[in-house]
Amino acid sequence: MDITIHSSFLPQDDPDAALGFYRDTLGFEVRNDVGYNGLRWLTVGPVGQPATSIVLHPPAADPGITEDERRVIAEMMAKGNYGHIILATTDLETVFDKVQASGAEVVQEPTDQPYGVRDCAFRDPAGNLIRINQLD
Repeated sequence: MDITIHSSFLPQDDPDAALGFYRDTLGFEVRNDVGYNGLRWLTVGPVGQPATSIVLHPPAADPGITEDERRVIAEMMAKGNYGHIILATTDLETVFDKVQASGAEVVQEPTDQPYGVRDCAFRDPAGNLIRINQLD
């Protein structure tokens, strides 16, 4: 089978802040910026990898979500435990320094994990956990 990851979704509650983090801090390119009914969806992805994207979406835009569910989503985002993604780089220290200098919330400095990965972690402006692994 030939299956790849095309798009992954992360919630964002401030499109301008999300754009600043993913484009300006992480260096992702903006592939789409769509507004509808006062909401905004952003599609970003790593330069040189056009087949892999992250869609930064308004978390409660699904018409099937109840008001109680919207409240729970907002609470989980505020705690930073709603969305997460793992990225990878060949130069973890440089990426860590750049993301830290941007003012992003540091969750974990570069660390050798007992399960064999060296990584660090941040929160994006919406509170999503962004882990970054060191590639060998």
